[in-house]
Amino acid sequence: MAIKTDYQYADLRPLMTRMTGDEKHDSAATSTLDVLWVLYDQVLSVGPDRVDDPQRDRFLLSKGHGPTAYYAVLAAKGFLDPAELDRFGEFDSRLGFHPDRVLVPGVEIGSGSLGHGLPLALGMTLGLRARGLDRSRVVVLVGDAELDEGSNHEAIQVAGRWGLGRLTTVVIDNRSSSTGWPGGIADRFVREGWATRVVDGRDQTALHQALSATFTDRPLAVVAEVEPRGGNR
Repeated sequence: MAIKTDYQYADLRPLMTRMTGDEKHDSAATSTLDVLWVLYDQVLSVGPDRVDDPQRDRFLLSKGHGPTAYYAVLAAKGFLDPAELDRFGEFDSRLGFHPDRVLVPGVEIGSGSLGHGLPLALGMTLGLRARGLDRSRVVVLVGDAELDEGSNHEAIQVAGRWGLGRLTTVVIDNRSSSTGWPGGIADRFVREGWATRVVDGRDQTALHQALSATFTDRPLAVVAEVEPRGGNR
């Protein structure tokens, strides 16, 4: 059931402060805040009254160990009762330290184990195509350090070679990777056939322009550069 709200972007940080605890990973969560807001406010075809609609867009939070920004956006958009934020991480709360697709309305995957989101997004895109649901976008948000996981490189390669135009990967680049990529993150995707955009991850106009771009013959990677946060992947 949709919950009527009139929250705006300025309300997100106050909503986040309602969630407390040692597992909050505040910096990791905050790094995603502008991307999440632009996606849910301006880009994605989703809503609390459409969580089971086969034609909805799918958003996958692979960077799931810092979900408080995600929960704040879901509350602002009516997926959650904001009162639930006060019980973040409690024993019988739906809002765990990692999002749970079985418990939280609008959440598409259980996440937090880094390296799983992009391969899952690849499989979901292929599954939608097999069902003839070619209008639905699949957008996955990953961290730059998460791309160190080999499973991501396989997914990048397959998605590019198969031309999956309904798949978008958003990389939050806070320069926390321990290895990095010669030529940069975007170059890694370009070499496998992806379209790419590199933007300021705090510039919502630039984010909207980049995330609104779609291609029929190739997937899209948007690298959102934010302030460095050592250790907060």
